[in-house]
Amino acid sequence: MIKNFVLFFTIAALALAGGNADASADSAAMSEAVSWLEKESHRLIRASRRTMKDGTVAFPPQVGIGYEAFWLRDYVYTLEGSIDSYSDRELLDAGMVFISSMRADGAGVDCVKFDGHPIYKPGFGTLGANPVADGSQFTVATIWHTYQKTRNSKFLKENIDALIKTMRNVPRNPRTKLVHIKDDDWDRCPYGFTDTVRMQGDVLFCSLLYVEAGRRLSELLDVVGRKKESAYWKSEAKAVARNIREVFWDERVGLFRAATIRCKEHHIWGSAFAVYLGVADKGQSMAIARYFKDNYSKIVQDGQIRHLPGGVYWEKCVAGKDTYQNGAYWATPTGWFVYTLDLVDPGLAERTVIDMVSDFKKGGVCEWILGEKRRLPNYLASASLPLAGIRAMIERRKD
Repeated sequence: MIKNFVLFFTIAALALAGGNADASADSAAMSEAVSWLEKESHRLIRASRRTMKDGTVAFPPQVGIGYEAFWLRDYVYTLEGSIDSYSDRELLDAGMVFISSMRADGAGVDCVKFDGHPIYKPGFGTLGANPVADGSQFTVATIWHTYQKTRNSKFLKENIDALIKTMRNVPRNPRTKLVHIKDDDWDRCPYGFTDTVRMQGDVLFCSLLYVEAGRRLSELLDVVGRKKESAYWKSEAKAVARNIREVFWDERVGLFRAATIRCKEHHIWGSAFAVYLGVADKGQSMAIARYFKDNYSKIVQDGQIRHLPGGVYWEKCVAGKDTYQNGAYWATPTGWFVYTLDLVDPGLAERTVIDMVSDFKKGGVCEWILGEKRRLPNYLASASLPLAGIRAMIERRKD
């Protein structure tokens, strides 16, 4: 595709500007790695296709039998990095799957079974007492991405009020405006890639997703001419971003914490995502980047990233230590990670991408790895989502 060629020549131009053979060789390797990743992402998306009971085409998180439903956030993550892998019809149909599956009160789903049955809590409805805390934000993301590609104004106008309804359903702390999980035994799960973690209090990652969704909802409201409502959601996103910087930041360590009551560990993924979204201020962004560089060997394996600092585990987690979301390494956040690391060490950022792709080529695109363990090959988000951060990193270098 044209995008691939543009990306290739952008990287090549950066290499020439470096003026040495080593830089050129590294850039060539980076270019090849990104090109391979784009093709592999497309291949996995197309290979994952399943047909729902009503005939709608679904794209579950993994190729083959494994995740037997259409997961909202995993689908969004393929849109982030590889939306051109979908036809307009597929995007519109998938968008309606998630809009029509919203609960009457506006709660967004965790996933939708292939028979059309909506599931609001992870573990096919078994984890937590209430709907997952990121369903609304990812519902907005689905429609935002769909509109970016299709430019279908009729579709947007028909569904914009549903997006407002779902955003108003997000559980928030009335004082801080941050996304909040009650101090109960198990009120609800946080961000789905930490859904086994029993967080309580204001939560970082879902609040970051709220900022992103608020910005996107504001943009979509502008498109349909609802300027006053657009301004409101833009203001809400700004207020939440400001409070994220104040509430979760640990200046002593140089990272954001994951939550305020339980599971307050420093969050590698969340810190990287805060930089990627532009929520972290300049000083925070540089501190996070330096932390990533200084602690690289403790938080990175083969270009894939731990949720937490080296040797640290969640205070309370369904998953045992050194497995899954509690100590394993994931490619899902690698794009945000390199976007951040690039601020202080561009060479190491590129090496991270190259290492990740090399690992994929040898052992397959897995959901997570740890040492010699490899789990769930042909995992879509691991190939697709990193592309968004990698492209953003390259675009920033051009400025």
